[in-house]
Amino acid sequence: MDYKLLVLDLDGTLTNTKKEITPRNLEVLIRAQQQGTKLVLASGRPTYGIAPLADKLHMEQFGGYILSYNGGEIIDWKTKKELYANVLPNAIIPQLYECAKQNKMAILSYDGDRVITENPDDEYVLKEAYLNKMEIRASNDFLSDLSLPVPKCLIVGDPELLMTVESDLSIRLQGEISVYRSEPYFLELVPLGIDKAQSLAVLLDKLGMKREEMVAIGDGYNDLSMIQFAGLGIAMANAQEPVKKAADYITLSNDEDGVAAAVEKFFLVEK
Repeated sequence: MDYKLLVLDLDGTLTNTKKEITPRNLEVLIRAQQQGTKLVLASGRPTYGIAPLADKLHMEQFGGYILSYNGGEIIDWKTKKELYANVLPNAIIPQLYECAKQNKMAILSYDGDRVITENPDDEYVLKEAYLNKMEIRASNDFLSDLSLPVPKCLIVGDPELLMTVESDLSIRLQGEISVYRSEPYFLELVPLGIDKAQSLAVLLDKLGMKREEMVAIGDGYNDLSMIQFAGLGIAMANAQEPVKKAADYITLSNDEDGVAAAVEKFFLVEK
C-alpha cells in the first residue's frame, strides 16, 4: 500500500519521556516529508501547545496539519486556516466553574497562546503550562475574562479528590459534554463526541484521501479509535495493552525512536 498520510500522537509517541523529539525521529520525519508524506500531529494539547513541534518538523514548509484538543480543532499548518472546530456549549462553562470552586480545585482554559485561570500558582496548572510551553494569564474573574466559545476546559487537582468530581460531572452532564481524565490529575471537559478518528475522517474527506492511505501511531486510550480507523494502525511498545491489541503492528518505545523505526519500515523509499 502506498501510504500518504502519517498521523502521530505526541506524548508517549512522537516525543520521548523528556517530551522531546529525538534527533533520529526528526531526521526520519523530515525525509518522509521530502518524499511526499503529509504529517498530522494529533493530540489532546491545545493548538499552541503543538505548534513548536510542528515548526520543528517544518510542517509549514511541507504542508502538514495539527489536530488539537483530541480532534476538537483541525488547522492547516501551511496556511494557518482552521478546517474544523467543535466547541463546548457556552451555557456549560459556569457549571464547570462552580463545580471546580465548590471542590476547591483549579479550572483552566486557553486564551490564544496562554493558559487562563484564577489559580496561576496551582501545581497542576503549572504542569499544563509547562507541558504546552504556554504562559499563564492570571484572571480575577474566569467567566468574564474567558473568550467564548472554547474547545475545552480542564479541572485539575489531587487525583483521588478528582475522582469524585469526575463521577459527579459525568452523571450531571451526561449527553451534554464528554468528561474523562487524560492524566490522574487532569480532568478533560470537552464537547460531546470528541474523537481523533471522527476528526480524521473529516480531514480525509477534505483532502480527498481514503483511510487505507493513512497510518496512525499512538500509545494511549485516546489513540485507540484512530489506530482502529487507519489503514495501518501502529502502537508503541510503551502503549496501553488495549491499544497494542487493536494495532496492526507494534513498533519500538518512544525512548527507542519507535516512530522513526515505523516510518523507515512503512514509508521511506530508498533512493
